[in-house]
Amino acid sequence: MKRKEKNKVEYDCLIVGAGLFGCVLARELTDSGKKILVIEKRGHIGGNIFTEDIGGIQVHRYGAHIFHTDDINVWNYVNRFAEFNRFTNSPLANFHGQIYNLPFNMNTFHQMWGIVTPEEAEQIINAQREEYAFVQPKNLEEKAIQLVGRDIFCKLIKGYTEKQWGRPCSELPLSIIQRIPVRFSYDNNYFESAYQGVPIKGYTSLCESLLAGVEVRTNIDFLEDKERWIKKSDLVIFTGTIDSYFDYCFGPLEYRSVRFESEKMDIDNFQGNAVVNFTDLETPWTRIIEHKWFNFGKDSNGNVVHGTVVSKEFSQEWHTGIEPFYPISDEKNTKLYQAYRKEADNLENVVFGGRLGEYQYYDMDQTVASALSLAKQIINR
Repeated sequence: MKRKEKNKVEYDCLIVGAGLFGCVLARELTDSGKKILVIEKRGHIGGNIFTEDIGGIQVHRYGAHIFHTDDINVWNYVNRFAEFNRFTNSPLANFHGQIYNLPFNMNTFHQMWGIVTPEEAEQIINAQREEYAFVQPKNLEEKAIQLVGRDIFCKLIKGYTEKQWGRPCSELPLSIIQRIPVRFSYDNNYFESAYQGVPIKGYTSLCESLLAGVEVRTNIDFLEDKERWIKKSDLVIFTGTIDSYFDYCFGPLEYRSVRFESEKMDIDNFQGNAVVNFTDLETPWTRIIEHKWFNFGKDSNGNVVHGTVVSKEFSQEWHTGIEPFYPISDEKNTKLYQAYRKEADNLENVVFGGRLGEYQYYDMDQTVASALSLAKQIINR
């Protein structure tokens, strides 16, 4: 980021994008005394963590989001703006109607093999890992079998992963699956983070608190009149896709996207769990979310909610006009991103941030930490 002489402009900083990254940045810069404008292409704030109240249920419109972190400073920060519950992510896997606990733990191994002791589980897994024990794995499939054996790979990894990425595991890079959590204990907590939960009033409420007192305009596409918007501010933070900012001059970066089919039902319990992954290849969706269980079947006031809302998730290739979710960080795309990064570094008053601006997958706690770090740099420059 190059520094330019301060012009006579309307705002100290224009933040393009009202996702979590932009919201945290806006809060910090506003509190430092800077005049901020946030503009958002969508009709709502919150980006992909946007939640909407449907019959007392906070529905995660763009997929399940569970905040988890080991960073006490990040945890304390978000708790300034929202009250979090004690939700623990304990997803299930459905393979042709057979149910398994996730992450892979003693419950999973008992369900798969009928064993009851860690020693028995280790013997089976170690025996199956021998298939690729002395082979340098060339792809995700070989790496996964080397880590957990063929039974777990075939039932709980292969189908889900191929649906998620739209490619056979034998064609996917090793980088996607460098490690697989395996626990020889009866612990169904998916995350090992010290702090974990979901905002009781939803993530939109969190973002509203972060943006309190900040000027925000929605339904505005920055790229449709880029030069005019740039002139309004001394500094622009762009949180959209970095390749779109440069009009795809080197070609588009690749992403995976997700399509959702949501349904409000008059029954009180559809699947008994917030998240169920469907790990066979024949089921077209990757998982089903039953949103009410993120707050234990209660509304934000602690009242039991009747009815339910479920969402099926379908992974798909990204194309212009739909939301990009996961960057495909293979060698080709990494090289392409570096070309855009070089162009970005030559801009004197534009900074790129967030998962799309940096072409990097961030968990929410990483997003908050990154925004806080950038805010500190801007305030101190």
